[in-house]
Amino acid sequence: MEQQIYKGKLTQFHWLKVTKKEELTKNTFSLEFEIPENLQENFQFEAGQFVSVKFQSHGKDVINDYSMTSAPYEKKISLGIKVNSPDGATSELFKNYKEGDALLVSEPSGRFTLVSKPHEFRTIVAFAAGIGITPILSHFKNILHTEPRTRLFLFFGNKNSEELVYKEWLDNLAKTCGDRLQIFYFFSREKTADQFFYGRLDAKKLNLIINQILHLDDTDEESTIWDAVDEVLICGKGEMIKTLANACYHHGIPKKNIHFELFEEFNDDIYPIEKEFPLIENVQVDFTMFGKEYHTELPDNKDKILQQLLSQKFSVPYSCKSGICGSCECYLEEGEVELLENEYLTEKEEAQGKILACMSIAKTNKIKLNFDLI
Repeated sequence: MEQQIYKGKLTQFHWLKVTKKEELTKNTFSLEFEIPENLQENFQFEAGQFVSVKFQSHGKDVINDYSMTSAPYEKKISLGIKVNSPDGATSELFKNYKEGDALLVSEPSGRFTLVSKPHEFRTIVAFAAGIGITPILSHFKNILHTEPRTRLFLFFGNKNSEELVYKEWLDNLAKTCGDRLQIFYFFSREKTADQFFYGRLDAKKLNLIINQILHLDDTDEESTIWDAVDEVLICGKGEMIKTLANACYHHGIPKKNIHFELFEEFNDDIYPIEKEFPLIENVQVDFTMFGKEYHTELPDNKDKILQQLLSQKFSVPYSCKSGICGSCECYLEEGEVELLENEYLTEKEEAQGKILACMSIAKTNKIKLNFDLI
């Protein structure tokens, strides 16, 4: 049996059986799901994607998104999950569901992905904090399996060693793939023997990493390892992503090669807005949402469209307000907007008229949007 559930977009869910449940640390656990033969095609995925899980918490239906730690070649769905509160929904998921139980799981989605290049020599650097390691695990497993020429560097931040999730797996992977993978652990609330590894992953720490770890390149004596970086992956909380993404950009990595996944609601722009726009007042907005037609007027175009609609109490779907998650994706059917930073839409989707309301500034005094994509 399958269900179509609206969660910003109409999403297909299927019943999957829990085949393994494991407590990882005092506040994290993993769930593994079996994919039956008749659903193998539905659950094909790319490294770095996530699924949504529907379950009961305190008598109510809850839908939460969780990144996969499994790689596509493993033919299974494995999730790493953090319990943020003893009374929260995720705590209920841990306490109330066991191996053998079935849960509604969505078909995989998400854009925190990389194009596979198995025949190229690549250098990929990843920064993760806490449970943000989950999609990085999926990426690293997949790259080590499919790209024999790619080398990987992981900088993994946690509060302390007790909360360091997947350490045994990471250490074993580093031992078996040591010529291609290097892992460095950082702790923000636990003193380390080497002061270098104490503190948060931020712009200052990145500068030290570049100069003390990613400096000499054995493959090219005339450049550094940082000079050879092809892609950067960042996963964690919003402020960490913003700080590291800007630091990487200022150290020469193009924005299109900096990929990030957000693990909480974040309302700031990742990169500073560098453009100025002519002031337009009394912007007329017509939009379709959940099959209904709406009309409103924005006082001006000083702020982005989503933020202004939310301030007027319209229940427009969103998650991050930072152009990362795609929840506010919609069609621009009339008028013009300026789409600022965009980590989500492809060039083809933009050409089809899709925009992200959270990153769009009105450029005409009338615009028409359609949030019902299906």
